[in-house]
Amino acid sequence: MKVIMLVLLGMLAGCTPDKSAPTPSSSASTETPADPVAVAQPVSGHIAPKLSEIPEGPFGDSVRRGAAIFFDTPGKAANFVGNSQSCSNCHMGGGRVADSGPMWAAWGMYPAYRKKNNHVNTMEERLQGCFTFSQNAPASASGAAPPKGDPVLVDLQAYIFWLAKDVPIGKEMPGRGFPTPKKPATGYSVERGKVVFDAQCALCHGAEGQGLRTSADHQQFPPLWGPESYNWGAGMHRVNTAAGFIKANMPLGKADLSDQEAWDVAAYINSKPRPKDPRQVGSLEDNDQKNHDEDCLYGDSHEGKTLGVGVSRAL
Repeated sequence: MKVIMLVLLGMLAGCTPDKSAPTPSSSASTETPADPVAVAQPVSGHIAPKLSEIPEGPFGDSVRRGAAIFFDTPGKAANFVGNSQSCSNCHMGGGRVADSGPMWAAWGMYPAYRKKNNHVNTMEERLQGCFTFSQNAPASASGAAPPKGDPVLVDLQAYIFWLAKDVPIGKEMPGRGFPTPKKPATGYSVERGKVVFDAQCALCHGAEGQGLRTSADHQQFPPLWGPESYNWGAGMHRVNTAAGFIKANMPLGKADLSDQEAWDVAAYINSKPRPKDPRQVGSLEDNDQKNHDEDCLYGDSHEGKTLGVGVSRAL
């Protein structure tokens, strides 16, 4: 069990969508994607270049493909995606927005040691982890993240490298990652979180967290739980991580939740079923003890069910 204060038991995607994703015509497209609609950005040490400024030539073509994958990961990297999540759901504005995991702030900080897998990771390996957990690659057609050197990873790295133009290597930039709102002294409440979700989140993400599709091939707003959401190993399943993302970015266009509301709704979202943690090889209890010593609900009992038992796509 985790070190958490719960009022009842004790967003997101992690992840939330970007309404302004570029829509190149195919995965091989080298057309310049449209720049996202302006998003109010927190003060940061970097202003990312506009998508319209991507250079011409082979490198620019790779950057464009990477941008297309970033905005529509299930469509442009379908072989490695086992849900309906895109990179831009957690990294707003195509990875350009401070306090929303901006990719320009991440590029210069790798290689880096990660406790999650207990070794030094390259950026390529870090992206493989995103596919494994946030995009639930084990449920994809390939059954795994893209292998090292795959064009999907090359193009994504080209895009991220380009976003980080003029960012110092090895410098912790303002706006990196997600901020963590102060944890309420009385803890958080799944029950209160449902009230916040129904009032502030359900319009875009659905009453059952199913997200919103505008067509069969376009996920406008991502699912927050269920088989099409991030799995139990994704960073966004941690209540503190989701609370930080929600506090800084949600509701979309008017992020005005209190710290308490952000923690509560993060707990509510992460009290719901989602795909299995790919790291689980033995019992859920063993995996809980080994990999979930964090602020999360994995392994807890909620509504008569043990959280962490995975749900799968219907065949």
